[in-house]
Amino acid sequence: MFQTSEIKDKIISSERAAELMEDGWCKADMHVHTCCSHDVPPAWQSHPARLFEKAKSMGLDYVTFTDHDTIKAYDMLGWNREDLTPGVEISIKDIENVGHTVHMNAFAFDREQYQEIELLAKKEKNIYSVIDYLKSNDLPYIYNHPFWFKFGEKPNILAVPELVKHFPVVEYNAQDLRQKNFFSMVLAQRYNKGIAINTDSHTGNIGKVYTLAQGDTFHEYFSNISKGRSYLVMEEPAWKHFAAELGGLIELLFSIDKGIWEETGFSTGIGAFDRVMSALARDMPDRSNKLNKATASLARQVASSRLPVFLHMLSKKSQVTRIERMVNA
Repeated sequence: MFQTSEIKDKIISSERAAELMEDGWCKADMHVHTCCSHDVPPAWQSHPARLFEKAKSMGLDYVTFTDHDTIKAYDMLGWNREDLTPGVEISIKDIENVGHTVHMNAFAFDREQYQEIELLAKKEKNIYSVIDYLKSNDLPYIYNHPFWFKFGEKPNILAVPELVKHFPVVEYNAQDLRQKNFFSMVLAQRYNKGIAINTDSHTGNIGKVYTLAQGDTFHEYFSNISKGRSYLVMEEPAWKHFAAELGGLIELLFSIDKGIWEETGFSTGIGAFDRVMSALARDMPDRSNKLNKATASLARQVASSRLPVFLHMLSKKSQVTRIERMVNA
C-alpha cells in the first residue's frame, strides 16, 4: 500500500529549494512548448529564442523544449547551444499494445537519432519499439501525463500501470487534475520510478514549476530523478496553473495578427475552446478598439476564475473514479 506522507514529502517550497540550490542542486522544467508546436499561438512570447532567454533569466540549469513531434526549435536555435538539451514530445497511437495515444518526452538525441525515433513512432506505431530504441541509445525519456487521454479516443486505463513499468520517470503535470497527478505519483512509487514536475506550458510560462536534482550534466541530473533523488517545486495549486495557461492563451490571441492565425491553423485540441478562440480572432479586426478591449477583459476574467477548472473537473469526474478504483485494486 502506498504511503501518502512519502508522496507529499516530494513536494517542497521554493525557500527549501533555494537552500538545496546553494548546495549545488539543479532545476529544470522538462516539458515546454514553443511556437513550433501546432497547438501554440505564433507569437514572440513563445518563440524558442525568447523562451531560452526567459529560462536562463529564471535560473534554470538545464533548458529543453519539447514540441509536438518536431525539432524545429533546435534548427532555429542551434543543436550545440550551451545549456540547451534537445527534446521532443512524441505522440504514439499504439492501438495494439495500449489502445490509445500516449505522449512521452525524449531528450539528448541528435538529428539522426530523432529521425529513427520519428520513424518508429509514425510507421510502426509501437511504443515498446520506441522505448527499446531509447534505452539502447541511453536516451532519457519520461511518461507524460499518464492519465491524460486524447479527446475522442476511448482510453484503456488498465494499460497505464503496465506502461509505467517501462519508463524511468513519470510526470507530474502542473496543468492536469490534482487527483490524476496523485495517482501518477502512486504508480511511480509502487514501481520504483522517478517523478518529475513540469509546466507543459504552451504560453511561455516556463519554469513556473520545476524539478530539483543533483547533476553536473543533464544525464546525471535525469539519472538522479529516475532513482528518486529529486524534489518537486510547486508554489501554487494545479488549478491556478491551468487557469494561467488559459489566460495566457487569451493574451496571445489578442496579440497576434488575424492573418497569422488563419495561416497557421492554430489549434489547442479542445474543440469548443478552439471554436470560441477562432471566432474571436476572426472578428477582432472589425471591432472597435473599445469593444475589443472589453472582450479581452471578459475573456481574461473567465480564464482566471475557477469556472473553467470546475467544468473540466466535472467532465472528468467519472474517469477519475475509474482511475482510483484501478490504482487501489
